[in-house]
Amino acid sequence: MSSRPVFSSSCSSGELSLDILSDILSNLNNTNQLHLETVSDLCGCLTDSRLVERVFHLCEELRLNPAVGYQAIHILQSQRGQAASSEELILQTLQQKLFLSVLSSVQIASKLDLHSHVVNNETAIRFLQAAGYSSTKEQLLDSEILILKTLQFNLNVPNPLTYVETLLEVLGRNEARVPVAQLHQLCVCVLQFIYLQRETIYHSLLISATGRSSPSPEQRAQFVSVTEDFMLLGVGVIAVAAFIHHISMWEKVVEELTGITGISGQSIMEFAYVTLIHITKTRSV
Repeated sequence: MSSRPVFSSSCSSGELSLDILSDILSNLNNTNQLHLETVSDLCGCLTDSRLVERVFHLCEELRLNPAVGYQAIHILQSQRGQAASSEELILQTLQQKLFLSVLSSVQIASKLDLHSHVVNNETAIRFLQAAGYSSTKEQLLDSEILILKTLQFNLNVPNPLTYVETLLEVLGRNEARVPVAQLHQLCVCVLQFIYLQRETIYHSLLISATGRSSPSPEQRAQFVSVTEDFMLLGVGVIAVAAFIHHISMWEKVVEELTGITGISGQSIMEFAYVTLIHITKTRSV
């Protein structure tokens, strides 16, 4: 297989040696583990699919890299988690300025992405006006500063698409017969579906893991680490895409992903199975 990457994220910005790719994957794994060690009940609080859909719509309208959307979603989630008691943020929400907060998160995320143009204030103002909102450049700046201060200027938030694309790169190096480019197109769609159906899918996973239709509060608290595991999400997304693309290679892909990440084949298959069930249900509605 050619060493030329087929993706658009920063992990695929040029020809990468296997050593560099391994280092990137190792760093992502360490970041994921550190995140899981510090996970709290506030994590995953951004479950409103309408808000997630609005972020995706903004990025589509502004023609931004899909990675920007996920970065913006987790910037929003991080500020809501870290500032749950912030009167200023609560007041901003009560004053129906959530749309401005969403747009500011997208602006910040666009500045972090190497493959998207930056959403400047002029563009943001025009977009706000087109959506029926009135705002000044000063208000845009204040909104952006509020988010940055809430996050203590720490913008190193996880981006699930980076995990998916890095895992696909490694998968393609390890098994040349896997059609990585085709899987990538499907993975983008699958990941977006999971984010739009996040609460429903993870609730089904929780029921499957506990064997109880009404899991206890303790079980729900313990399950937060699963909802925040981006490595599990990455392998699950790829497994779903592989199943959809060609079921005959599904088990081989799962086997390779287990070898790459150490995540059990059973866990990967369970994640994929639950997601596929919800995809099927959604298509039949």
